[in-house]
Amino acid sequence: MRIGFYTSTFNDRPLEEVVDFAASAGFDAIEIDVGGHIKTPDRVKAAVSLARERNLFVSSITYFGNQLDADNAKRKDLRSRTAEFAQAIGETGVPVFVIFPGRNDDASDDVNYDDFATYVNGLIAETASSGLTFAIENWPGPKDNFVGTTPKGYEELFKRIPDRRFALEFDPSHFLRTGIDPYLALDAVKDRIAILHAKDTAVDATALQAVGYHGKGWWQYKLPGLGLLDWSRFLKQARSYGFDGTISIEHEDAAYGWPGKDLETRKEGERVGLGYLRTVLDKL
Repeated sequence: MRIGFYTSTFNDRPLEEVVDFAASAGFDAIEIDVGGHIKTPDRVKAAVSLARERNLFVSSITYFGNQLDADNAKRKDLRSRTAEFAQAIGETGVPVFVIFPGRNDDASDDVNYDDFATYVNGLIAETASSGLTFAIENWPGPKDNFVGTTPKGYEELFKRIPDRRFALEFDPSHFLRTGIDPYLALDAVKDRIAILHAKDTAVDATALQAVGYHGKGWWQYKLPGLGLLDWSRFLKQARSYGFDGTISIEHEDAAYGWPGKDLETRKEGERVGLGYLRTVLDKL
């Protein structure tokens, strides 16, 4: 397995500086954020080349946005731009394009699932020549209601999108705070994992008791190894399914400078995550 990180932690720094750091710190791979480090489809090739010149594997390119936005104009614009990025990414040979399903709050669940599935099936058909894989992360969104981000949601999408070029960027941290067993969730989708996000979650039991699941301040995202997940168990489980792809650290740990605080502290967080994951993998 390769270990990389998602560049969004350094969206205030130029990509050249970010990939220089990744290479010097000993990472194998990089996951590039469109919003922070690419911006437009015509810049995809140059961004990928920057990373490859430093012998970094570009595991994926990630593009935020609500693909089911209730505003028809916004949805149409995002989907048009997504298609342009898909074409550009496919031409570089980067294997995975991560997008987010979102939700149309004005439509039913079935309409949301049908709409997103029809859209993704179209993207898959349009990129047949490149073989690009489209993945969604199980981040439930700012309202915790994005479609396709729970085990039940996965079932709904997979029965509508049977092609294996639709897969998951599996992030256990979100399940840890939403009451879903991440190990059971991983087992249920073992043949549809494109990339793993390395992020953990810590829970403050006293705060949880005080405010309940719908309250605030009882959980925090952490670097791998600093939260509740048993990473040895999790990665051994993934390997048993034949996963040998990229583990991408998504650094959102406030104790290590996130978001956008001291740069050296953020870099140290990435190094801490890398060192921990190397140790875990060495012992598997």
